[in-house]
Amino acid sequence: MKRKKHSPEQIIDKLQQIEALVAAGRTNAQAAQELGITENTFYRWKKKYDNVGKPEARRLRELERENAQLKRLVANQALDILILKEVTSGKF
Repeated sequence: MKRKKHSPEQIIDKLQQIEALVAAGRTNAQAAQELGITENTFYRWKKKYDNVGKPEARRLRELERENAQLKRLVANQALDILILKEVTSGKF
C-alpha cells in the first residue's frame, strides 16, 4: 500500500475532524480509522501539530521546503570544494 503524503493544512483539518468525532462519542482509534489514518499516525500528528494553526502550518511547510533547498546547496558546494581540492592537488 502506498503511503499518502498529507500537507500540514490537511493534517490540521484531519486533527480537527478527529476532535469533532471524539466529541461526538467515538474513540481516537475509531475516529482515525474513519478518516483513513492509523491511531499511531494520529498521535504522531497530534504531537507535531498540536496548537498549530493553518497559517503556522503553511509557514512550516515553506520553511521545510527552504531547508531542503539549502541542504542541497550546501551538499553541492561541498562537492565543488572536494573537486577543486582534487584538481589543485593534481589527483585527477
